[in-house]
Amino acid sequence: MAARKHSLFEPEILRQAATASFFKLHPRSLMKNPVMFVTEVGAFLTTVSLFFRPANEPLGFGLQVSVWLWFTVLFANFAEAMAEGGERRRPTRSARPAPRRWRTGSERTALWKPSQRNN
Repeated sequence: MAARKHSLFEPEILRQAATASFFKLHPRSLMKNPVMFVTEVGAFLTTVSLFFRPANEPLGFGLQVSVWLWFTVLFANFAEAMAEGGERRRPTRSARPAPRRWRTGSERTALWKPSQRNN
């Protein structure tokens, strides 16, 4: 029986990635990626500034910037969670057959192990 190919867009992976993207909003987890951390800080500051804006300043521009920044952070977290979900489904490099060249020039598929030497 052939092995089942897993799609990255399986409902289970999408559900897990969606929930993980919100859990990854914690600043400690975002500090691993400085660009996204600064984007989250900017999103937070623009959201707070919406409540403390001058009376004559229109709400639309600040709201739009805030929404786009939050969308950027959430989408980056979602993409990272999708990649992590896909990695769990893929076999590791040592478990996949690797082609090897032999002295005769022929190519055979064998499981590669670090202790093996090319013959």
